[in-house]
Amino acid sequence: MLKSMTGFGRAEGNAGDKTFLVDIKSLNGKQFELLLKLPAILKPIEFDIRKIVSEKLGRGTIDCSISLKETGTAKPVTINTDLAKAYYKPLAELSASLNLDPSHILSTLVKLPEVITPTSETLSQKEWNDLQKILTNAIDNLNQHRLEEGKVMEQDLLFRISNIEKQQGEVLKLEPLRQMKIREGLTKLLEENVGKENYDANRLEQELIYYIEKIDISEEQVRLKNHCDYFKSVLKEPEDVKGKKLSFILQEIGREINTSGSKAYDASIQKCVVQMKDELEKAKEQVLNVL
Repeated sequence: MLKSMTGFGRAEGNAGDKTFLVDIKSLNGKQFELLLKLPAILKPIEFDIRKIVSEKLGRGTIDCSISLKETGTAKPVTINTDLAKAYYKPLAELSASLNLDPSHILSTLVKLPEVITPTSETLSQKEWNDLQKILTNAIDNLNQHRLEEGKVMEQDLLFRISNIEKQQGEVLKLEPLRQMKIREGLTKLLEENVGKENYDANRLEQELIYYIEKIDISEEQVRLKNHCDYFKSVLKEPEDVKGKKLSFILQEIGREINTSGSKAYDASIQKCVVQMKDELEKAKEQVLNVL
């Protein structure tokens, strides 16, 4: 089971006499990074909200916005009427002495410091519990989106690994022919330049064995198969976060492919190696999107 790092979720609901709308989206990211937009009433519980999002989403670049729709008796601001009255008397006297229209005093009053302040209202425990459910619903929607994308990604990764295994099968077929070509080529070279009767056949055989052992790729092919099998087994693991592990396994697969290519000295095997590298790069790009 795979999860993509990208997704979107939305949920709306009531918490007491307030209505909250939660929008949350996730993009690729090496670590967990959260951009959180909250109304003033939720600032005291920002840490709790961050903790919930972090625990449920793992990693990625998260953009979460919680909007408050005021209903019932909820008040977005507080008006300090005593302070406004204290401001009004000197303003009215100043307006009269300057023969100004007193009808504009109210618009001036509301702009003075501390007359209008953001509400100090906070959520009750029940309202916080309701908000958590709304937030969880939005996160669940996002995770469902992640799972749906993850299914497509899993099929693509299995396809890439399958193609690598097919090319490896071709390499295993070509390997005995490669050794035969090397043996025949060196023998022919010696016969043409030294003469068939002028070299020690036993010594040549020893040198051939040493040379062929140096460029032997059987160990690399065994490790490559093991890495591919391990990759497929990790895909089936139930844990949600496995993108980094899969990336590390692909690095090991790449190492065996590269070593096989550098030791091959055979055009047909090199073609297989190139195709394996192409599939590997596509798999690496896809794994960058895995949670």
